[in-house]
Amino acid sequence: MLDQLDHRKLGERLDLFHFQEEAPGMAFWHPNGFFLYRKLEEAVRKHCEAQGYREVRTPQILRRSIWERSGHWSHFHQGMFHIIGAEPEAAVKPVSCPGHIQILQRDVISWRQLPIRLAEFGLVHRDEPGGTLHGLMRLQQFTQDDGHIFCRMEQAKEEVIRFVQAVSAFYAKFGFLHIEVALSLRPADRAGTDEQWDQSESALRNALVASGLHYREQAGAGAFYGPKIEFVLRDRQGRDWQCGTIQFDLVMPERFDLRYTDASGERKHCVMLHRALYGSLERFLGILLEHHGAFLPAWLCPLQIRVLPVSKDVEEQAVQWKERLCAMGLRIDIDLRKESLARRIAESSEQGVPYVLVLGQRELQQGKITLREADGNQFVLAMDDVIAEIKSRCSEP
Repeated sequence: MLDQLDHRKLGERLDLFHFQEEAPGMAFWHPNGFFLYRKLEEAVRKHCEAQGYREVRTPQILRRSIWERSGHWSHFHQGMFHIIGAEPEAAVKPVSCPGHIQILQRDVISWRQLPIRLAEFGLVHRDEPGGTLHGLMRLQQFTQDDGHIFCRMEQAKEEVIRFVQAVSAFYAKFGFLHIEVALSLRPADRAGTDEQWDQSESALRNALVASGLHYREQAGAGAFYGPKIEFVLRDRQGRDWQCGTIQFDLVMPERFDLRYTDASGERKHCVMLHRALYGSLERFLGILLEHHGAFLPAWLCPLQIRVLPVSKDVEEQAVQWKERLCAMGLRIDIDLRKESLARRIAESSEQGVPYVLVLGQRELQQGKITLREADGNQFVLAMDDVIAEIKSRCSEP
């Protein structure tokens, strides 16, 4: 029996997604669930655009030569889905990094063009052991909010600082206010030289110090191609979840010979920074569900408001209010069933509807409407105040 706050149970209760044996570790998104998925996508897309990223899309399948150069063929071979019988050998992408490098290699890059920031909602596949799959938290198919910054060494510190300083505000709008920071250092199985790792680790330390962030170090927890800064969110149950990362990479630009031309005409390797805010859109949604339960922030919810007329003689006014709020871009429906008011309110709460507008004949005659929250709190508001209050409560932070 699943706990009522387990995201899988909430996904079933709110009709968001399901899993089945024929597609292990891959979600079937229902309309309300895909709406939430798109809202997460929309939020990070806005953030990326404000930060100067340009969105791209890269292929799902790449040949072995690409994965050998990136290092994944040797360091992540068991975690990749390989195309049986392909000639030459190929694999489904577990990451989008090599694809972004291919885009840059099409042109000669000048120092004046740097930094270049690319972003992708990269659908990736990883061959996870069956026993480790766990709802949205551990999947074989998921979407990374993948982004890469290509810059000169002297620009890298500023780019890292720019990223880390914008993180807190982004997570706060989802209700995560407690964030811890970790610096993950070189693992035993790694690519690159000790000199490259020394330089990369030092660069991230310096950026964290300059940002004024308190952090802890995690020996051996870096990616095989570089160290990383990790952002850990704490949920309402006191559990920690590692989500956002920014990774410093001197290895892949060298392996792919990705260079820019400096002011003197010399060809130099770029620095590559890998960054993500969610890490996985699916996993972040699972964390959100277990953090908030059925009651997600109103700006995210597929349905924000339900109108409940107390009796048949106010149904016409209820429909008018529904149409008026809908025309303002709010997501709203109306329940005209003959069920009791108490029953309809209880069902709205069970379905995670953030707000209910209760319209009664007496209140309407007095120019008032009852606004009820999902947790049972309610307020009687003057009609002139209802719209402003609802707009404020349902707006994205």
